[in-house]
Amino acid sequence: MADLQAPRGMSDVLPEDEPLWRFVRDTAERVARSFDYRLINTPIVEDVRVFSRTSGDESDIVSKEMYVFEDRGGGELALRPEGTAAVCRAYIEHGMGSRPQPVRLYYFGPMFRYDRPQAGRYRQLWQFGVECIGDPSPAADAEIIELQYTLFRELGLDDLTLSINSIGTAETRRTYVDVLRRHLEPHLEGLSQDSQRRFGTNVLRILDSKEDAGHPALQSAPSILDYLTDEDAQHFEAVRSLLDASGVPYEVAPRIVRGLDYYARTVWEFEPPAAEGSDSGQQGTVSAGGRYDGLMELLGGPPTPGTGTAMGVERTVLNLRARGIEAPSAAPVDVVTIPLGGQGPAAALRLAQSLRAAGLTVRAGIPGRSLRAQLRGADAAGARYAAILGDDEAARGVVQLKHLARDGEQREVAVGDAAGVVGSE
Repeated sequence: MADLQAPRGMSDVLPEDEPLWRFVRDTAERVARSFDYRLINTPIVEDVRVFSRTSGDESDIVSKEMYVFEDRGGGELALRPEGTAAVCRAYIEHGMGSRPQPVRLYYFGPMFRYDRPQAGRYRQLWQFGVECIGDPSPAADAEIIELQYTLFRELGLDDLTLSINSIGTAETRRTYVDVLRRHLEPHLEGLSQDSQRRFGTNVLRILDSKEDAGHPALQSAPSILDYLTDEDAQHFEAVRSLLDASGVPYEVAPRIVRGLDYYARTVWEFEPPAAEGSDSGQQGTVSAGGRYDGLMELLGGPPTPGTGTAMGVERTVLNLRARGIEAPSAAPVDVVTIPLGGQGPAAALRLAQSLRAAGLTVRAGIPGRSLRAQLRGADAAGARYAAILGDDEAARGVVQLKHLARDGEQREVAVGDAAGVVGSE
């Protein structure tokens, strides 16, 4: 069995990792609730069409990265590679369009992509995401961005850079794609193979290329902002005005795009400082979002605007560790019970139940071990008190409370008074 390991690109979250993960999760949920977003959980597996319809058969997610399998009933299922399409499927299936709009939802869970593992990129990756569905206004975009900005500040990641752009609507992109294609075509042979492939399938994605980011052809590429319709430009200006009013700093980055047709208008990314990312494992976008006004129709629903964002939990944890940010101290163990003799274990069990009912954290001792060994274990657990119960204590209904933080100060109290004594200090 020693040769068995977690699958490549998937990792265990160990007890020593849990406080930082819990800090991220609890902070994310608290911030989401403060903006009146409500939790939604969707299945880890979905009908493969949820993603093939929305991402397209030629997209990297569907053609290269998705885990797809056939179940025993002959249906084709996929481990979800992202959360937005699944949330939109649930919105349609459960008739959420009849609820007061917009519907504000958040989720926290694992996604799966068969990608080349590296620091900050995994085959099982956890995401926190928020979706605002049913509001076409710039205010919805600004609210989602402000929520994510607030979360990063609450976590202590206040040096991330927010970059925003507008990719307009379909009319804008049709015009811009023609212009971009004419600009890139004379330089095609000097671009990477991946960019050459995308030239024929999805030329906008070339602007996303990390491999060609420094190429003169990309550096001199025309800006999509110069081709926005009046309505698109007004929407983007309104988003910027709202961010300015809320005190959220940002940079306009015309090369941020989305390659899928259902995206519209505002898109954005949060990234760590470039100088730190290369060595610390922080590389890559920590959070990205955008407006997806065409997604519901692809899933068979009525035209419904939406906007949302997703944050990589592993990348967030990497950034926290790189800055030396630790989770708040966990609640200490209040009491470790130390059962001795023949009657002590049952008495210790009853005491532990009453202490937990009073809201205290209790670690149960192990019968049969010596008093000295159990006291060492209580010290190692960081407990405030050791509660010693042997046959004599069990017979008299008392407990010896040893205060481990006060040079072992010990006193005898009635079992019924133990919770009050421990809880008062």
